[in-house]
Amino acid sequence: MSQRNSQAAKTAARERLRQEREREAKRAKTKRQVVVAVSVVAGLAIAGGVAYGIAQANKPSAWEAAETAKLVAPANTEGKNGLNVVIGEAGAKKTLAVYEDPRCPVCAAFEQSVGETLRKGMEDGKYKVQFVGATFLDGNLTGEGSKNALSALGAALDVSPEAFLDYKAALYSAKFHPEESTDKFADDDYLVKIANSVDALKGNKDFEKDVTDGTFDRWALEMSKKFNSDGEKYGFKGTPSLVMDGKIVTDANGQNAPMTAEDFTTAIDKALKG
Repeated sequence: MSQRNSQAAKTAARERLRQEREREAKRAKTKRQVVVAVSVVAGLAIAGGVAYGIAQANKPSAWEAAETAKLVAPANTEGKNGLNVVIGEAGAKKTLAVYEDPRCPVCAAFEQSVGETLRKGMEDGKYKVQFVGATFLDGNLTGEGSKNALSALGAALDVSPEAFLDYKAALYSAKFHPEESTDKFADDDYLVKIANSVDALKGNKDFEKDVTDGTFDRWALEMSKKFNSDGEKYGFKGTPSLVMDGKIVTDANGQNAPMTAEDFTTAIDKALKG
């Protein structure tokens, strides 16, 4: 091989090597760009996920939001914020205030044993009845069943006083009232199921919408505050509690609400005379 050919071969080889190095450099650059791009996208996704998670964590719950929501009072209520729920004959001179928490098992026992007698006395015109709902068991036991059931009671009251009374009786019935340790009243579907046992509420779409939409959630929270305020005023903390003419109505022992129809009649007759 001549010197000239040998030199040309070497030059060609160096050129091929240079071209190969350039191609390799381009491939490496492209690979780095892809890695960086993927990393940026992944980083943005992670950052977005973290931001979304933080936003969701900081988002108020439905009941926290209800604290500042527009207050809608049910029909058949009076007074500021619709917190005066009084049912009975207009001519009745006395008013019996009844304080109950929907999750309270003692309230359920009271309603099951005394509820019909209490309602008959109201219907006979012996007294009007003022109903005040409490929700303290949600705090004591954790959950939101008391608030949710109280809101549903507002939806029933919006239909009619009779629907309210019948629905309240159903909520506290042995058939439907859950153990206080279970937060079953937090389930809207369960509250609607109970309502389907009440003629005025069965298949009532307006009632069901108010329950699922939480129309009366804010009202329920304000009603709970009234319970706390009245408890401080009259000196009671638990439920059921009965008050007439500013005095707590109790059984013969003077400690608890009368838990039998006989004890209730005796206590109420005494309060009516007082």
